[in-house]
Amino acid sequence: MNWEELLCADRIRSFHKTGSTDLRSEYEKDLHRIIVSASFRRLQDKTQVFPLDKSDFVRTRLTHSLEVSSVSKSLAQNIGRSITRNIKDPTFKPENQADICDILQCAGLLHDIGNPPFGHFGETIIRSFFEKNLSTITYRVEGTEHALPLSELLTPQMQNDFTHFEGNAQALRLTTKLHYLVDEHGMNLTKALLATIIKYPVSSLEINRHGAIREHKMGYFYADREVFDNIETSTGLYGARHPLTFLLEAGDDIAYHTADIEDAFKKGFINYDQLLQELEDDADPVIDAKQNDRFRQSQYRQLIENLKYRYRKAIERGMKDPATYAVQNWVIAAQGALIAAATEGFTKNYKAIMEGTYGEELFAGTGGQHINDRLGEIAMNYVFESRSIKTIEISAERILSYLLDCFVHAVLDYDVEGRTLTPINRRLMILVSDNYKEIYHIYSKDKDPVEKLYLRLLLITDFVCGMTDSYAQDLYWKLNGRIS
Repeated sequence: MNWEELLCADRIRSFHKTGSTDLRSEYEKDLHRIIVSASFRRLQDKTQVFPLDKSDFVRTRLTHSLEVSSVSKSLAQNIGRSITRNIKDPTFKPENQADICDILQCAGLLHDIGNPPFGHFGETIIRSFFEKNLSTITYRVEGTEHALPLSELLTPQMQNDFTHFEGNAQALRLTTKLHYLVDEHGMNLTKALLATIIKYPVSSLEINRHGAIREHKMGYFYADREVFDNIETSTGLYGARHPLTFLLEAGDDIAYHTADIEDAFKKGFINYDQLLQELEDDADPVIDAKQNDRFRQSQYRQLIENLKYRYRKAIERGMKDPATYAVQNWVIAAQGALIAAATEGFTKNYKAIMEGTYGEELFAGTGGQHINDRLGEIAMNYVFESRSIKTIEISAERILSYLLDCFVHAVLDYDVEGRTLTPINRRLMILVSDNYKEIYHIYSKDKDPVEKLYLRLLLITDFVCGMTDSYAQDLYWKLNGRIS
């Protein structure tokens, strides 16, 4: 791979305006397109950790995305300087330092834009719904005599697209098609940016959870294979992960692992003493020289001492709430340590990353690995396994499963010649986004009946993923008879 191809500023729909006085780079134009989009604004009412939370402190998907954008840009600044001064890759030009900062700033804003309501649990609900129902929902294809289960009609990849549903793949679909502004090319972003947000450049048939990190989940739908191929070819990836994707993923990890701790503290899920105890309980793992645990452990210990120091300073200053002061400032220190570790990981593994052979996260083998893993474990134990979160997740499952059941059955005979929708199904289809239906009609034209059926099912997951938490809850109530 080389940076000249990797930073491809072309768009899928080319448009060259002569005599323009717009001095922005193509990536700066991408930033404006994202910020003014309705899809980006909807992130303000989508769950980060606490669904339907009324607090103005805890993160939403919008504030989380802004933080990921900031952290990722910081990583890009570090890496740009490192490539220029130390690695001295001849394909990386001085002006590319600003380019990768702009691309990662945009990628951070986009990385969760395809996620359904209710956080990552929403993805789980969608997968579970189709795992349960593809073999029970039947459909009679035009020209055939008997109805068959969807599991016998759809191809293996089509089925896997739903049973392995991913918000990452939905983000590519939204940005390249669903954001219907000018035409069917979505936001029409640069190919370098699109390649960066594809975390997993494999289809739903190629998932290997035990393989390289690029294979752990699906990165694109069967319906979007031509778009994916276009991006891969233009950026010279050919199945490899874009180098900037590693930085985006690290930025996401840094932002949410540290933010989850801060939000959990503010919500009362964990206090200062518990946090300190959890960190100290894991401060002396078995030392393995091969894994360089001595060095990693020293950095972890430094971070613990940093937390204690900030608490002591708060007491010395006579602060009313020393614990809050300590934790909030410690989170910033933890972010700094992890940014340094990710920078180290990218620089140390630069050759393998550029060859497309690096298969781990950037923290692997650095002082940040133990920090990153431990913060994730603490958040899981104190927040995600808590009774209140599990209660809300049960409600979320009821809401999304009900909506999927209604709209999937409604869409089966939609746009099928010779078939009339029932009065209820016709009304349900009126509720589906007109823009999404228009995209369906454009891309389903001249397709065979099975692929059109697949695209209709995808129309419903498009619709559901576009919902905010509040809209999904409100629609569920209304469809169940609660009008006011």
